[in-house]
Amino acid sequence: MGYRHGYHLNFCSCSISFFIVFLISWPDRVESSELSAGCDYFKGSWIKDDTYPLYNSASCPFIHKGFDCQRNGRPDKLYLKYKWKPTACSLPRFNGLDFLKKMKGKKILFIGDSISLNMWESLLCMVHAVVPQPKYSLTSAGNHSTFSLPEFGISLEYSHNVFLVDLVQEPRGVVLKLDSIVNGDYSWKGYDILIFNSWHWWVHTTKGKNQPWEFIEYRGKIYKDMDRLMAFKVGLTTWSKWVNSNVDPRTTQVFFQGISPVHNCEGQTTPFPGTTYPGPLPPALSVVKDVLRSMSKPVTLLDITMLSLLRKDGHPSLYFGKEGSDCSHWCLAGVPDSWNEILYALLSNSHGARDFDLDYELF
Repeated sequence: MGYRHGYHLNFCSCSISFFIVFLISWPDRVESSELSAGCDYFKGSWIKDDTYPLYNSASCPFIHKGFDCQRNGRPDKLYLKYKWKPTACSLPRFNGLDFLKKMKGKKILFIGDSISLNMWESLLCMVHAVVPQPKYSLTSAGNHSTFSLPEFGISLEYSHNVFLVDLVQEPRGVVLKLDSIVNGDYSWKGYDILIFNSWHWWVHTTKGKNQPWEFIEYRGKIYKDMDRLMAFKVGLTTWSKWVNSNVDPRTTQVFFQGISPVHNCEGQTTPFPGTTYPGPLPPALSVVKDVLRSMSKPVTLLDITMLSLLRKDGHPSLYFGKEGSDCSHWCLAGVPDSWNEILYALLSNSHGARDFDLDYELF
C-alpha cells in the first residue's frame, strides 16, 4: 500500500569524522517565562538583520535543486537578510549545537508533502552549519529519508506522504481513501516527535493535473471527485482519529506544520511590512484549527500561515531550476528557517509548553 509522488530523492550515505567535547542531557522540563506569559511566536513582523541567514546554502549539501535559489541564479540577496520578530517577545536564535544536545537520543519524523521537505532540509542545513564535518548518514528508501548523527543518537527523518490518508492501487485504479490511514500503523510509530503537514496536493491536483488518484472513496462510496476543502477536512479528521488512538503524549510530541501560503511572487524582493497580510487567510487554515480543536490528544500547531503570507519575496519564483515559476515552495536559506527557529523554541520548552493554555499553539 503506498502513494505516488512528484519528488524522488536519491541520497547516498556519507560520513566524515568530527568531535565535540561537551554534551549535556536534555532536562525533562524547561520552564519559559515567555511561554507562561502567553507569548505568541506567530504574531509579529519581519525585520532586517545582517547576521542572517543562519547558513550559506552553497555549503549545505542537502538542498533540493528546486529550493536552491542562489544556485539557480536568483540575483538578489536581500530576502536572505530578514528574521522573524514576534511582537511580544524575542524568538531565540537557533543554536544548532544546543538543539543537538537537547535532542540527544531522539527520533524526529516529518510527514507530509514537499512543504515538509522544505522544512526538513532547512533543519538539516541549520544543524550542518554548526557541525559542518559531522559523522552522519543520509539514506533514502522509497518515500522515506533518514539523516542520522550517531554521536548524538539523533535521527531527523522525512516521510513523503502528501495526503496522510491512504492512496491504494486497486483493480479499478488508484483510490484515495479518505477514511483509511493504515500507512500510519507501520510508518509513524516509535518516534519522539512527529511533525505532520498536508494541504498543498489537495488543491495542486485540481481537475486532474498531476493527480495521483483516479477515485475518492469515503464511507464505502466511490467518487470521481469532490470539493477539495471538504475532502481535506474528512482526510484530516481521519488523521486526527489515528493520533487520538495511537499516540501516547507521555512519549511522543505531535506538531502540525500549518498551512503554507502561495503568492503572485514574480519580481518580489521584499516582505510585506507590518504584522498583517492585506488579504484573506487560506480557508484550509480554519479546517486545520477546527480539526485540532476536536482532538483528545494534544497537538501543537506551528501556525506559520501569517508569518509566511508576509514573505511574498521568499519563493523560488523563476529560480527553481526549471521552466516556469514556483510561488508555493520556499528558497533555502529562507522562510522555513524561521519555522524551524519557532520549532526549536517550542521544543526547548518541551513538555512544559503543553501545560499552558495557548490557543495559538496548542489544541
